[in-house]
Amino acid sequence: MPSPAPWLDVVLIGWFVLTALSVAHVAWDAFTRNPELRVMKWGWLLVTLYGGPIMAAAYVLSCQEPANERHEDFVRPLWKQALGSAIHCMAGDATGVIAAAAITTALGLPMWQDVIAEYAFGFAFGLLIFQALFMRDMAGGSYWGALRMSFIPEWLSMNAVMAGMIPTMVVLMSRDMAAMHASSLRFWGVMSLATLVGFAVAYPINLWLVGVRLKHGMGTVRALGHGGHEVGADRQSATPMPDMGHDMMAGMSGMATGARVTGPQIAAMTVLTLVMLGAGVIVATLFGRWAL
Repeated sequence: MPSPAPWLDVVLIGWFVLTALSVAHVAWDAFTRNPELRVMKWGWLLVTLYGGPIMAAAYVLSCQEPANERHEDFVRPLWKQALGSAIHCMAGDATGVIAAAAITTALGLPMWQDVIAEYAFGFAFGLLIFQALFMRDMAGGSYWGALRMSFIPEWLSMNAVMAGMIPTMVVLMSRDMAAMHASSLRFWGVMSLATLVGFAVAYPINLWLVGVRLKHGMGTVRALGHGGHEVGADRQSATPMPDMGHDMMAGMSGMATGARVTGPQIAAMTVLTLVMLGAGVIVATLFGRWAL
């Protein structure tokens, strides 16, 4: 049976050409001139690889240091802090999800098993690598301290990510069998769109998480050091630094500075993200096929 919408392959080729150019720009700027945290350099690179020019535009608008403003001042607004948090989340979670999807489709597993594996692997990779390992300096250098500090925020964020990614992947792959194979452009097109949808759904949750200091936001090495902890007086550069502001520093270092949230609020947000995840599964069930 011929593949539906044969013109789509041409569109995808154009999209991936733009993605390659976008990745090249973000890599050049992040690793040669932008004073963001190292983990965020890799985070932006990965999400641009998955989200193409849309994520490159987000990088320019929220993180790339402008010629007329210092990075630490430029990233101060809460919406940019939350964007950095969502990017950090997506870099780990989406990498795990896409890797699991490539493996499970190659093994010929049914869609419902694919999704379970993608959730588990995405959450594990995001939590164990991008959160606990890369941000352990925020917990005083303790990996286990960082793991405990990151578990709840990462879980809430992951629920929101998958609330967007699951229906996107299941519905689109159910309508185009070519998208079920990692050797197809359409598979990578679905993964790219699913990443963008997951990011959009997860952003409001990350906005809340940063606002109540359960997650870190965008950071600057001149203020926080390469590991993400505040630079001490003995490590300050010769150039005097402007006052970063307590809220900005707190937003960057998350729970390490003391969260402004209650247990019932965390419970309410947990219920909300689970409802979002459930809604995503329902949409996938109504418009897709789990038995493929």
